Amino acid sequence: MTETLNLVRPDAELVGDAMGEGPDVLLLHAGGESRLVWRPVMSMLSARGFRSVAFDQRGHGESTGSPQDGVLAYGGDAMAMIGQLQSPVVVGGSLGGFALMLALEALEGEVAGLVLADVTPAPDPELTHAYLSPRGGLGASPIVEDILSRSEQMTRIVAALRLPVLLICGGERSPIDEKARAGFSSLAPHARIEIVEGAGHLVARDAPDELSRHIVDFVESKNVRARR
Repeated sequence: MTETLNLVRPDAELVGDAMGEGPDVLLLHAGGESRLVWRPVMSMLSARGFRSVAFDQRGHGESTGSPQDGVLAYGGDAMAMIGQLQSPVVVGGSLGGFALMLALEALEGEVAGLVLADVTPAPDPELTHAYLSPRGGLGASPIVEDILSRSEQMTRIVAALRLPVLLICGGERSPIDEKARAGFSSLAPHARIEIVEGAGHLVARDAPDELSRHIVDFVESKNVRARR
């Protein structure tokens, strides 16, 4: 059973689902996806005693707003979502991950742990454009340029994080290569990195079962901050 959620923002209305009972886990999808991509993860979390929450990000699915609003608007949305939850573990894929990085600049103390699914704070512009351009011309999207322009800010945020962090990367089809993973490790030496060999950039869509196992292992681990 799922519960439908509505989060009213000054310039958008966000629609989400909640499933299960227990400690909160917030799931934010990648650009071009919707909250439905998280259903396998939500089902596994529910079976293990967690409450998961997944919203359609602005301009996606049933939510209003637009990617033209810029990545800071996504970060503000993520802050509002976190504010409605109790010390959640937060999980973000691609665009969702950038939104969470921005939110954690102010709200790290309100979060039990961070999972990033195939996203790092300073993506290589050349690799990013090469990956996105064949996919409907996304490489020229203003939101992509906005994200790339904020790499320094997001790098600073991640370097300052002290909460538990898990980076889950796709395999050879992912734009997050070995160099990017090494760079992330230097920023967040305490972070754990897992590779899902059969997945590309959209891990939640490509390998939902394996992604679910990694997320469940993380939220159940002793390293995650105690819930208040």
